[in-house]
Amino acid sequence: MTDGLGLGDAYGSTLNRIKGQGGEKAKLGMAALMWISHSERPLKPDELCHALAVEIGSANLNTDNVPSVGTLLFCCQGLVVVDKKSSIVRLIHFTLQEYLRAHPELFCTAHSTIAETCLSYMNSQQVKALSASPTPDLRSTPFLEYSSVYWGTHAKRDLSECSKLLALKLFDDRNNQIPSKILLEAQEYYSHPIDSAKLSLFGGLHYASFFGIAEIVVGCLEVEGCDINQEDCIGNTPLGWAAYNGHEDVVEILLGQDGINPDKSDIDDQTPLCCAAQNGHEGVVKMLLERDNVSLDKLDKDGQTPLCCAAQDGREGVVKMLLGRSDVDPNKQDNSGRTPFCCAAWGGHEGVVKILLGRDDVDRNKPDNSGRTPLCWAAWGGHEGVVRILLGRDNVDPDRPDNDGRTPLCCAVWNGHEGVAKMLLGRDDVNPDKPDDDGRTPLCCAAQNGHEGVAKILLRRDDVDPNKLDNDGRTPLYCAAWGGHEGVVKMLLGRDDVNPDKPDDDGRTPLCCAAQNGHEGVAKILLGRDDVNPNKPDNNGKTLRSYAAWSGLEGVVKILLGRDDVSPDKPGDDGQAPLAYAAWNGHEGVVKMLLGRDDVNPNRPDDDGQTPLLCAVWSGHEEVVKLLLGRDDVNPNKPDHRGRTPLWWATQRGHAGVIALLQPSEPTIPSAT
Repeated sequence: MTDGLGLGDAYGSTLNRIKGQGGEKAKLGMAALMWISHSERPLKPDELCHALAVEIGSANLNTDNVPSVGTLLFCCQGLVVVDKKSSIVRLIHFTLQEYLRAHPELFCTAHSTIAETCLSYMNSQQVKALSASPTPDLRSTPFLEYSSVYWGTHAKRDLSECSKLLALKLFDDRNNQIPSKILLEAQEYYSHPIDSAKLSLFGGLHYASFFGIAEIVVGCLEVEGCDINQEDCIGNTPLGWAAYNGHEDVVEILLGQDGINPDKSDIDDQTPLCCAAQNGHEGVVKMLLERDNVSLDKLDKDGQTPLCCAAQDGREGVVKMLLGRSDVDPNKQDNSGRTPFCCAAWGGHEGVVKILLGRDDVDRNKPDNSGRTPLCWAAWGGHEGVVRILLGRDNVDPDRPDNDGRTPLCCAVWNGHEGVAKMLLGRDDVNPDKPDDDGRTPLCCAAQNGHEGVAKILLRRDDVDPNKLDNDGRTPLYCAAWGGHEGVVKMLLGRDDVNPDKPDDDGRTPLCCAAQNGHEGVAKILLGRDDVNPNKPDNNGKTLRSYAAWSGLEGVVKILLGRDDVSPDKPGDDGQAPLAYAAWNGHEGVVKMLLGRDDVNPNRPDDDGQTPLLCAVWSGHEEVVKLLLGRDDVNPNKPDHRGRTPLWWATQRGHAGVIALLQPSEPTIPSAT
């Protein structure tokens, strides 16, 4: 491809220019290209610069050798750039990577050189001086993370004698524990905190087994006193690590050793078989299955068997192997009550689902502890293929609810999975309006989560009630307004049979609900309706004006102030007027609007005698306090019913800025009467 574009000659010429620089410049330029084209992940500039400064075998890192990024780029003659977005060093174009791969003679010892460099870095005095507890700041050693995590990957590809010696040196130094801690913390497999006091348990055999370096494994086994079953700081054995990473040659070596325990669990109770099954390492699984002393149904801390782990991650080959054993229970439930079949459906693994369905002894409807069936979980995840397979079976109940009353349709709708919803709605034995235990229908669930596509599908049905109330008296419109989902709100309001002003059991209408939650767009849509009452109070006497002021919805407040049928100063049952609500929450814009009205009393107290000024003082909203104090008709010393003035409250609350605004020229702190 590069030759076809005429780039091959261009790259070749540029490489000749790099080499033609001679001396350190040529060496630096070619080394940078080697690292960038062979590293296991993209390198950051400081990582690459430190890597290029390492003297292989040296006990010290000479920071004077670290090149600047500018020098590095110059020596590469335009073939290397620093990506501004990702802050990594990369080749100028992907075709350069192709060119370098097509010419392996350029860097024939790349992996062994990188491994030697990483090991030299980890064996340096600077790294040895770092303490493992707590994990130190690695900015002074930026190349340490890459070295710790990837040295073995490069060594496995090309193990030189130098790498082997440097690796053994790393293993022998029990005080240098930072590299092993970084390596273990990088594993998603392990979620527990690393015990720094036990890091020395992760020895050379663990290291070599982790990376699958068979030659070093053999060397470690020859050391007198080597414990082949030694647990490391997270309870894993060398065999466990080799099985986890699928290193068949190392597993074979370890299984051939006298005294090996092939069934030893780690801290999460996962055996080597479980680790291999979960990661789909069929060759390792096969070796372990040939052992008489390996338990095939041993549970991990989550109660999962190797079959369950394999099914959950879609490992079809492993599932077939395990099901071929008569001593494997295909219906064994984990701690959550999920069977391997349920786990496969939950993960959307069609191949595993088909394999398990091919068995007569697999329960297709077996619910877990939450009452969810495999179909429920497949619907929840939107796995259309699995849902289609399950619905094609006569013995699968398509409408079975879980312990919360949620059917597979409800599960699909809740997450907005239109394809699954259509499949289920195409069945005569699925109730499209069946409520859950909270009284929420599928339409209500779609509205609450703003799933317009699913809501549209449901609203096309004659057997779906768009006004059906849940247990709190909330309609689908109310649920959509609560979540601020304008699209669903418009869709529902476009129907003649939807009541736009229906209150819930607390007396709150969809309009009040939208304002309460700060959804100005929805509130404006509802305010545009003639059949929506903006003065309708809830059970606490609060109306839209109070909720809009509370949430600081300036647009809604402006609309309300322009209406003749809305009183801007009417309090709720607690005596608080809209101005007090706005002041309490520091909504300056709303406060300004209300103070601009002649029919708003800026001193109106609530039932506790708290004025808008006192509300603003309590919350420490200095700008609102300034607005109110700028009025001649606001009494800055008006106390509440217990005689506590704004200054007293500001002092009690520790609002220094408010105190400064209220404090007279000769300060006196009033006391409560």
